[in-house]
Amino acid sequence: MKNTGIVRKLDELGRITLPIELRRNLGVGERDPLEIFVEEDRIILQKYEPADIFTGGKNELYEYCGKRVSKETIVKLAKMAGLIE
Repeated sequence: MKNTGIVRKLDELGRITLPIELRRNLGVGERDPLEIFVEEDRIILQKYEPADIFTGGKNELYEYCGKRVSKETIVKLAKMAGLIE
């Protein structure tokens, strides 16, 4: 993990501000969604990218009933259902 040397305090609502230099370097724009992960005693922020609900893949996604599914998963499911060989 790379130390940036940046320290920020939480405000009264538990918010922090990410410095503009950091946002620019990571390609995070205003109102971009971020995912929050916890690993042991660390909080990790990552720019959110939609993924296949079954595999986590991020290529060729289609939305169905509010969920994202990849083309690869659709083909596998169609084979399992006997719709294609």
